[in-house]
Amino acid sequence: MINATQIRRGMIIKLEGNLYKVLEATHITPGRWKAMIQTKLRNLKDQSLLDYRFRSEDRVEQAFLEEVEMEFLYTSGEDAIFMNLENYEQIRLSPEVIGDGAKYLVSNIVFTIEFNEGKPVGVRPPLTVDLKVVETEPYLKGATQSASNKPAKLETGLVISVPQFIKGGDVVRVDTREDKYVERAKSG
Repeated sequence: MINATQIRRGMIIKLEGNLYKVLEATHITPGRWKAMIQTKLRNLKDQSLLDYRFRSEDRVEQAFLEEVEMEFLYTSGEDAIFMNLENYEQIRLSPEVIGDGAKYLVSNIVFTIEFNEGKPVGVRPPLTVDLKVVETEPYLKGATQSASNKPAKLETGLVISVPQFIKGGDVVRVDTREDKYVERAKSG
């Protein structure tokens, strides 16, 4: 059990018998009142969202998940097929379990799959992923410095903001925590 004031984004907590992933946690101190922790939680069973307010003196059970590194192989219908790197066992994960990780489903990328009691409950991509630019505007000569970025559509459908010199066919490195351009990746 931890104090509610220790709740952080990304934690898995147990509340009313269900597991929730903390999407947001904000510490609020309204004037003379006692401090509160305002959270946005995602139910790992049915993917529903819940806004929940904890008092600072509340105690919360933190759930610990087993993490297994698995390589993404391919999609089959809407499901994604992953392979355990230790025993080569393959599992099928639904879009609900994959969540935002779907933006980074490219063959041969190793994800961390989170399990609770043997059941997959979440997917975490690596910190950076190299993705190919499939569509972007051409470079504008004489563009002002303020217009130094442009949107680019990547091979997975994700759209990010990239510098002017990036063109279609380039491979860019993306920070998966914030969906942001990091650098042009070395191709080949």
